[in-house]
Amino acid sequence: MAEVEFTIGHKEYSLGTQDGEEKQLQRAAEILDGEARQIIEQAGRMPEPRLLLLAGLMLADRFASMEARAEKAERLANRLQSNPTRVEVPVIPSDLKEAMAELAARAESLAERLEDQQNG
Repeated sequence: MAEVEFTIGHKEYSLGTQDGEEKQLQRAAEILDGEARQIIEQAGRMPEPRLLLLAGLMLADRFASMEARAEKAERLANRLQSNPTRVEVPVIPSDLKEAMAELAARAESLAERLEDQQNG
C-alpha cells in the first residue's frame, strides 16, 4: 500500500492507497484543494470540517451540472443516431464548373508557354 501526502486548504494530510492509484488520489486532492483555496480567498480561514464541507459541496454542484450536460448531450446523440438529419451538399452550377475548367485549361496553357519560353 502506498502513502500519498497532500494539502487541502491549510492542512496537510497523508492517506494510504492501493499501489498504482497514487496519481489518481493526488489529482483528486489537487481538485479539492483548488476549491478549498477559492473558499479561503473569499471567506478567509475557517475550521477544517466547514472548509471541507463547502469544498465538497462546490465540487458536487459542479459534478451535478456536468452530469446534466452529459445526459443532455447523450440524448441528443441518441436522437441524431436514430433520426439523422438530412444533409444537403451544395451543388456547383454547371456554368460555374465550365468556367472553372476553362480557367484551369488557360492556366495550364500559360504555364506550358512560359516553360517553353524559359527552355527555348
